[in-house]
Amino acid sequence: MSKLIIPKREEVSAANQAIFDNLEKAVGFVPNIYAAMAHSENGLGNYLQYSGGKTSFNNKEKEVIDLAVSQVNGCQYCLAAHTAMGKMNGFNDDQILGLRQGNSEDVKFSALAKLAQSIAANKGKATDAEVEAFYEVGYNKENLVDLVLAVGIITTTNFFHNLTDVAIDFPVAKSL
Repeated sequence: MSKLIIPKREEVSAANQAIFDNLEKAVGFVPNIYAAMAHSENGLGNYLQYSGGKTSFNNKEKEVIDLAVSQVNGCQYCLAAHTAMGKMNGFNDDQILGLRQGNSEDVKFSALAKLAQSIAANKGKATDAEVEAFYEVGYNKENLVDLVLAVGIITTTNFFHNLTDVAIDFPVAKSL
């Protein structure tokens, strides 16, 4: 059971109401995880600014990271949301399940998923071989910095959901 009630638009601050309106326009609804963050005057806006920042990764690569890390962190909400977004970005069900396990037929995605999972599972640490594999497939130091930031962003959402157990409003992701 959720530890936070999902607030309605009229129950949040004016700033958060504006964010709700923007989410409605962009996504078609306000995802429960974001609505729950609106209990904080600044939390939702700060999170969206951080998560929406520029990165060296394209949308597919961001989904690789989000799926791989959400699996490590056991976040059912983010697995559901990023399964849906992964499909919108061109991944099929089998590819999504593989990425959650740190595997892909695409060697670049595989190296990215494996390093993201290692960073998440090992509190920022990874083996030299994992980092070298990341570089060998064409990633660079800028990508490494952006990967750490991306792991932090999705981990924030994972931890928020794992703590609050906000109702999942996306199709539930298959179990591995």
